[in-house]
Amino acid sequence: MNDSTALKTGHDRALSDITTIHTLGPTGTNLEKAAHHWFAGRGLAGTVLLHPEVEDGLDAMAFDGTEAILACAVYPRLHDLVFSNLHRLEMADSFLLDTHDMVLAGRPGATGAVATIVTHPAPSCLVTGRGDITLTSSNSRAAALCAAGEFDACVTTGPAAAAEGLHLLENFGPVPMVFTLHVGRPSGAGTGRA
Repeated sequence: MNDSTALKTGHDRALSDITTIHTLGPTGTNLEKAAHHWFAGRGLAGTVLLHPEVEDGLDAMAFDGTEAILACAVYPRLHDLVFSNLHRLEMADSFLLDTHDMVLAGRPGATGAVATIVTHPAPSCLVTGRGDITLTSSNSRAAALCAAGEFDACVTTGPAAAAEGLHLLENFGPVPMVFTLHVGRPSGAGTGRA
């Protein structure tokens, strides 16, 4: 066995130790979908815990190699997650997966032009110039705020729009996305840093 094969085998074994992934909620987010996909792709039974913000997982997770945080390449604060946590998180995996269909949705029966739109920052450019845009913490949260009557429309995922009973105004389709897995490690362990 050469050195690169030994490293890959050790890396794969370390990834198989992961039993819990913390990521962005509420249910219906692309990150929730990706976390379940990651476990299924490895044939692992694991727990996906959803948080109001990706970083909230840091307060709840164990830093022992069994828990990880899942983010995505377009997450607006990915650089902060990585560089502020070099001492306790290791980016251990990444993968490409289509998101749910990204949609513009509104309340059923709402009449008139769309004046206010709520969206997560990442897909906000999909509706630039189409109304007053307010940012929120996740696509699923955007759907909930729209359904509650706080906004005329939202950019969200197809499943989140359906779960909130929203009416489809436009379907932007799925987006091929890179997701990143960050494993919690004891301080300085497994990072290659002294």
